[in-house]
Amino acid sequence: MMRILGTIFAVLLGLAFGSFLNLCLTRWPEEESVVKPRSHCRHCSHTLTWWENVPLISWLLLHGRCRNCHNWIGWRYPLVELAVAVLWASSAWQALTAMMGPDASASFVYIGLPNAIGMMVFYWLLVALAVLDFENLWLPDWITWPGIVLGFLFTVASAIFATASPLNDGFAIVKAAVYSLAGTVLAAGLVLFIRWIYLLFRHREGIGFGDAKLLALLAAWLGLPQALLSFAVGVVLGAMVAVALLAFPSTRAKSESWALNKMPLGTFLCIGGVVSSLWGGRILTAYLGWAGF
Repeated sequence: MMRILGTIFAVLLGLAFGSFLNLCLTRWPEEESVVKPRSHCRHCSHTLTWWENVPLISWLLLHGRCRNCHNWIGWRYPLVELAVAVLWASSAWQALTAMMGPDASASFVYIGLPNAIGMMVFYWLLVALAVLDFENLWLPDWITWPGIVLGFLFTVASAIFATASPLNDGFAIVKAAVYSLAGTVLAAGLVLFIRWIYLLFRHREGIGFGDAKLLALLAAWLGLPQALLSFAVGVVLGAMVAVALLAFPSTRAKSESWALNKMPLGTFLCIGGVVSSLWGGRILTAYLGWAGF
């Protein structure tokens, strides 16, 4: 019962933070304050009442349109709120399952709760970056750099909480910090190397510096193996979307100009990061077993 109640609370909290994220995603690219003015329609400046601003429910009641001017609000609003709510619910459920399992001890509380909170922050950052790159081809430094630092601190804190006696197991903590730092640098270096190779042969940029920092962020939070899995998933997803777009006749007619269009690789990397965080361990284990390792 506690797991269900805790997960429901995480869903409600996720919807609220997803709603705030929508506000940020709308105003950040325009360099507007996220505090003032109050939430309003971007088309007619109608100030939203409290019942027009309830996460997910208001969008459904209003059929996705402004009550005043009836302009289409957009699918991004409910999708972002739902994504944050589902991911936060997943983090809460996993943590509560570990803390309340038959083999759980008091130490699980100290490990599970900080880990759940950390992953919630991680998912919030990924959803924000995915939407910003999709809508604006923008991965701002003031999100990626703090995200990298937070990921490193999260890894070190997880190692501290996981050790029975941090003073006696200091080597394990230092090892985790070194691995996290090395993985972060190597992940960024991989993208920069691919970027250099592409620039060398095609004489134009194919991958931005923001993507390198994003993969470093994923490595800081998840570790290098799962960051590489995120990269692989992101590249495959991006290729699938590109092929699907090219299949449309109107796109084929403009294939040369289409080839010059920029794809939001950061969005696909964020999706890969979510996949890797949820199922990365099982995917890597299955792959290593299939490869005979």
